[in-house]
Amino acid sequence: MIAWFAKNDVAANILLAVIFISGLYVVSNHIPVDLFPEFEQRSVRVSMSLPGASPQEVEEGITIRIEEAVQDLEGIRELNSSSSEGSASVTIEVEEGYNVRELLDDVKIKVDAINNFPVDAENLLIQVPQWRRDAIGVVLYGEYDPVTLRRQADTVRDELAALSQVSQVEVGGTLPFEISIEIQELALRKYDLTLEQVATVIRQNATDVSAGNLKTEGGDIFIRSRGQAYNASEYANIPIVTTQDGTMLKLGDIANIVDAFEETPLKTRFNGMPAVEVEVFRTGDESIIEVTQAVKDYVLAKQTQMPKGLSLDFWRDRSEPIKARLATLSTSAWQGALLVITLLALFLRPSVAFWVCLGIPMSFMGAFLLMPVFDVTLNLMSLFAFILVLGIVVDDAIVTGENVYAHLERGENPLDAAIKGTQEVAVPVTFGILTTAAAFLPLAFQTGRGSWYAAIPLVIIPVLLFSLIESKFILPAHLKHVKPRGDKPASKLSQIQKKIAKSLETLIERVYQPLLARAMKWRYTSWMLMFSTLIIIIGSIASGQTKFVFFPRVQSEVATATLVMPAGTAFESTDRIVKSITGHAQALREEYLDEDTGESVIRNIYSVSGGRNSTTGRVQIDLVPPEKRTVDVSTREVVNEWRKRVGQIAGAEQLNYRAEIGGWGGAAVDIELKGRDTNALNALGEKLKTKMAEYAAVFDIEDSLSDGKEELQLELKPEARLLGLDLNTVARQVRQAVFGFEIQRIQRGREEVRVMVRYPLQARQSIETLEQMMIRIGPNQEVPLWQVADVIPGFSPDSILRVDRQRTLSVTADFDKKSGDLTLVQSELNDWLSQQLGQYPGITFEMAGEARDQQESSQGLIVGGIGLAILIYILLAIPFKSYSQPFIVMSVIPFGLVGAVIGHWIMGMDLTLLSFMGMLALSGVVVNDSLVLVDYINQKRKEGEAIKKAVYDAGGRRFRPVLLTSLTTFAGLMPLLFEKSTQAQFLIPMAVSLGFGILFATLITLFIVPLNYLILEDIKSYFRRYGSDMKGLLKRKSA
Repeated sequence: MIAWFAKNDVAANILLAVIFISGLYVVSNHIPVDLFPEFEQRSVRVSMSLPGASPQEVEEGITIRIEEAVQDLEGIRELNSSSSEGSASVTIEVEEGYNVRELLDDVKIKVDAINNFPVDAENLLIQVPQWRRDAIGVVLYGEYDPVTLRRQADTVRDELAALSQVSQVEVGGTLPFEISIEIQELALRKYDLTLEQVATVIRQNATDVSAGNLKTEGGDIFIRSRGQAYNASEYANIPIVTTQDGTMLKLGDIANIVDAFEETPLKTRFNGMPAVEVEVFRTGDESIIEVTQAVKDYVLAKQTQMPKGLSLDFWRDRSEPIKARLATLSTSAWQGALLVITLLALFLRPSVAFWVCLGIPMSFMGAFLLMPVFDVTLNLMSLFAFILVLGIVVDDAIVTGENVYAHLERGENPLDAAIKGTQEVAVPVTFGILTTAAAFLPLAFQTGRGSWYAAIPLVIIPVLLFSLIESKFILPAHLKHVKPRGDKPASKLSQIQKKIAKSLETLIERVYQPLLARAMKWRYTSWMLMFSTLIIIIGSIASGQTKFVFFPRVQSEVATATLVMPAGTAFESTDRIVKSITGHAQALREEYLDEDTGESVIRNIYSVSGGRNSTTGRVQIDLVPPEKRTVDVSTREVVNEWRKRVGQIAGAEQLNYRAEIGGWGGAAVDIELKGRDTNALNALGEKLKTKMAEYAAVFDIEDSLSDGKEELQLELKPEARLLGLDLNTVARQVRQAVFGFEIQRIQRGREEVRVMVRYPLQARQSIETLEQMMIRIGPNQEVPLWQVADVIPGFSPDSILRVDRQRTLSVTADFDKKSGDLTLVQSELNDWLSQQLGQYPGITFEMAGEARDQQESSQGLIVGGIGLAILIYILLAIPFKSYSQPFIVMSVIPFGLVGAVIGHWIMGMDLTLLSFMGMLALSGVVVNDSLVLVDYINQKRKEGEAIKKAVYDAGGRRFRPVLLTSLTTFAGLMPLLFEKSTQAQFLIPMAVSLGFGILFATLITLFIVPLNYLILEDIKSYFRRYGSDMKGLLKRKSA
């Protein structure tokens, strides 16, 4: 095949054109562009509502029943639940190896069989959670009332949805619409009505009823009544009762009808002004770049049409990072390619270098061709994979091209040189590519946070395989056109190239080979010196001198302050604190200004007070990306100054600041305390928080159990039973008055609007008005609540967490990874808790958050490392036809790891999870050079050369390709190593491991492989002599 393609230029060029054009077409039309990879979450979520119910009622009525129904299903890894006011959520984590969709079906069957949920329970939803792929946010802000802002936002939403590039748009930062019908107690008493009677009349009159078809000779005529009310005025005209004098009493006569939002308090602000956000999402195969560009064009055009005082803008443009990565890829590609071509041109010939580098775009297009097959999008991870493989992809072509070049230097015919040069190294190059591809394979099977990197091998492996095709079938057809220089005058470039090539040969002959000869003579001493270097590096890691941070803090472009006040805190108090936090952010915005441009490093400030929980608040500041900042300040410095200025908030249960990317795996410190005794959980939780506060690097310590919300418990008096009342009757009348009746839900445009009947808000704001509420005991008979029931104050938890059907208290904290050792702190807390459990029988604990992620990822790396070692051994044993020689090649792997650690020292970086993933991949890359070296030694020995001469000659002959493959790999990674963008920071450790590991391993390979080859032969010779001596001894004894 190699000879056939080398002789048939047309076939080779057609193959090249087909791959290139097909890849170009696919990447242009069939590969979506997104920020992060897509993957299905391995969990099933069951949620349900019980409006107006306390967390304990939700736990007993919904949560426990769902847990007990599903707990015996096979494939459940962990059962988590949360019971809060009015809602329950149960999350079922799925074990690896089980199908999520099949478990979803099983859960649906089990939950659907539950027939004793509370009567008022509603909105049962069972689903596999999906990632919301938000693309960009559009904000309307100005000094307008909430209803006007919402109406304008609905218009913007509808117009955005009409754009051909946009499919999914939602309005956020606002509450659902609600029509509230508020009736005074006095009005009800005046007309002898109850809320329930009013609700029934409204339901009967505000409705559309279909009456069927009238069959006429001319055709069917549809009959229906249209009585459904859709706004306050239409509801006000509904007749409620006719008085004795014949007067029609309408709803508007006795009720105040408010057509606005749910009563839940919420305030959203953008740059200090009331705001509503319209969120745009990417769906299906849409490109995030096309979606966001269409939205931005719309915003720019719409801005001039907005009412006076109302502004329209966009923020959180998620296409910015991906465009920056595309720019990085293109920049890294041409910079890396330029470096690779320059290196090859200097050490080989420019024409050879050109044809070798042609494999880069061809291999990339081949990978693009297969990306839709593997369901891989263009995202941060896949683009990083292309940058990562940039220098590796030409390794096989370099070895092939260098060998062809060597034949040309000996004066062979170009066609013969192309065929023979390619065939000579075909086996080691092929298996070298396979071992490199195998090295990235374990990344595809990582769990926990490691699953985010599954896209990397799905890009790199196809790139490498297409590179192999190019180097075997296309490259020889091109290299045959490289003509010998002959006697014609050389150009200046050729003269420079000749001098450099000659200098390299001089380096080999006068420096490397003499050192190699000396090392071969003292091979055991030399080997021990290298081995001692390895021991020193391992010792530095084991002793903690080389710091390991599982997942480093990478500064984000968005910083968020999250506030949680005690349950029951007035919304006005929460909002006042949120405004104060926002004010400090605004002060920082004015402080961090570029004096020349007047632009601040803080672009926008977005805040939310209240919402589903009136005691919570959130403030977000949007910063200029680090690589574009003209003000010398980091995100961390901004957040620290913000934290300092805000200070401690009196009474706040939680106030934390987050400004890093990749925080999807949980808190840095997260400890789950489990048990049935709530008091014991609280006591141990308080002790644990005190213990954690002793560590200087631990901050923002929180727990999941708030101080609780005040509650009023109704206890029926004996007199009530004499009046024919029971607790259920009294409680339902109180619920109808306070929570209200949900009469119906109407569809108004795109919005579902809930219609409620209840007492006015002022009648529901104090215990006194509650006690004076009238309880109906019969027609025209009613008594105040205080006469039939006692109102007993108490406390209810804000939410109840459960893990594996046990109540759980989670204690979480943030950690300063620059100043502390998180692994050590987690270990010490684990030991301390183990000692404390003796005082709290029935309580258990588990390390969650990063500790759990680290354990899962570490196990994945260990299993992947073992599997990779076995696979590499098999891929080496096959071409060598030897059980022992693979160990010679694999002996260089540990020294590559040494180079990776040294690289982190040089770059001033800590070892991270990505560093070890890079080392895992490095183990397959570093064996390539060793493979080529050992293969050459074996060839020379087959030709009859003595072992020492074969080893000595192999070092000199393969020095150039070994050096070039390593330098080009490092050169391809150099642009990434010094990248300053936010999204690249947590990926750089992997590039450091690969780049510096390759450099160090190359130096070691040129010595350790020849030495190990000789040492292995020494061992074989010893056993052969030992075997011969034993045979002779046995013969003499038998004689």
